[in-house]
Amino acid sequence: MSLTYSYRHLYYFWIVAQEGGMSNAAARLGMAVQTVSAQVRELEKALGCQLLKPAGRGVALTEAGVLAARQAQQIFELGEALPTLLRQSALAPRVRLAVGMADGLPKLEVLRLLRPVLDVPDLHLICHDGEIDDLLADLATHRLDVVLTDHPVSSRAHLKVHHHRLASSAYGWFAAPPWLQAAQRPFPAALQGLPLLLPTRHASVRAQLDQWLARHGLTPRIAGEFEDSALLETFGGQGMGVFPAALALADTLQQRHGALLLGVCEGVAAPCYALSLERRVAHPLLRRLLEPGA
Repeated sequence: MSLTYSYRHLYYFWIVAQEGGMSNAAARLGMAVQTVSAQVRELEKALGCQLLKPAGRGVALTEAGVLAARQAQQIFELGEALPTLLRQSALAPRVRLAVGMADGLPKLEVLRLLRPVLDVPDLHLICHDGEIDDLLADLATHRLDVVLTDHPVSSRAHLKVHHHRLASSAYGWFAAPPWLQAAQRPFPAALQGLPLLLPTRHASVRAQLDQWLARHGLTPRIAGEFEDSALLETFGGQGMGVFPAALALADTLQQRHGALLLGVCEGVAAPCYALSLERRVAHPLLRRLLEPGA
């Protein structure tokens, strides 16, 4: 990898950005103000853009400077963590897998997808939940080994990701016992008039559910919409309304929430993608996820 700038210059700029001025940064670094200023100018020259602008007695970040400071924060936080990580690795070698989960992905479904690696000896599993852009940033800086999402994403100009299609999950409608007893008509007509809990349009399966309801001539009485699937299942299990979930989770939903299957959503399936930086992944645990039998 060839770089046109020095990480030392980037570090000086990062300190200036934190301190809000050359003088404070120079005092923190134990250097002359002129030296720090010259190092930052060298960085700006190498990057081809202005990072700082005068602001009162100090300096402020330009738009490019904000982006540079954000990247520098990630770079140097990783650098500061390196000695600790190496010491921990030497003391107790473990198999680490860092997984990012898009917040629209059902968490019980994530558990099902990760089952192939959960019995690996000395596993150190790290799970992060968040917006896809934040997760991709962590993937780019190798904080994450893989990102699980229900949406394919386009490659950013600075990051090419590879999509690995995982098994889709067929869906059904689940309900707590009171709503099962209230369903007087055969399914799916039984849903008419019952309160429904749905994922928000943040989840890719929502469009399929809306189309399914329309195909069956059902006018939903929506009692709640949830961005977090675990909340949807919890409120559904407590009897707020009938809710959709993956059929593979039927036993878990019954054990955790007492919710039972009311009927199957024919033709509705939630896709799941694993995003990686490699087309053919080298991480042994990822291969277990993406290549059954590996």
